Amino acid sequence: MSTTRPMPRLFVIRHGETEWSLSGRHTGRTDIPLTARGIEQIKEKAEMLVGDGKMIDAEKLCTVLVSPRQRAHKTFHLLFEHVTAPPHMVTESVREWDYGDYEGLLPSEIKQKNPTFNIWTDGCPGGESVEQMCTRVDDVINMVRTYHQEYFTEGMNTRDVMIVAHGHFSRCLISRWLGMPLAFGTKLNVEAGGIAVLSYNHHRLEEPSINALNLYATVI
Repeated sequence: MSTTRPMPRLFVIRHGETEWSLSGRHTGRTDIPLTARGIEQIKEKAEMLVGDGKMIDAEKLCTVLVSPRQRAHKTFHLLFEHVTAPPHMVTESVREWDYGDYEGLLPSEIKQKNPTFNIWTDGCPGGESVEQMCTRVDDVINMVRTYHQEYFTEGMNTRDVMIVAHGHFSRCLISRWLGMPLAFGTKLNVEAGGIAVLSYNHHRLEEPSINALNLYATVI
């Protein structure tokens, strides 16, 4: 593998703030909009990070995977509001963890129903199990690494991939990117509007790494 070409990256972006992310309610299938503050979060990041010669350059993105929920799709369009948007796919493969019976509940309300509940080991009744979530995330990672491999083997000019998704999904994906169990996500804080940058060490696709987490996080 060439050590002269820049390493490919994966940008993992959690949607901006919603009323439920602010209150802590589990938001999976429910399709709610960004708050006014959530819109401003993304606009500020776009101004700093998106554009020609900036960290996120649409010309270097080979594809973007976007969750179908409006909070994610709106985040994508806000990021590229002032530049030509790159190709993107709206796909359920990057949707949030399906919380099933716990959809819309606060952690305290879930604890009343099930005092020992831990999503990282129990999954969600009526929703996705840990195994199902892990399989879905692994399939997405394999797709991303196929793009990255083609960048080197086929001399592609575009090298980066972006995913615009959700909090638990992002924590799961980062965990599996590093080859860790899904429950490693308990160690990760992915803020609303947060941007993670994943790549590789030593110019080796066999050494996945985290380059940044919650890039330019909003100070409260």
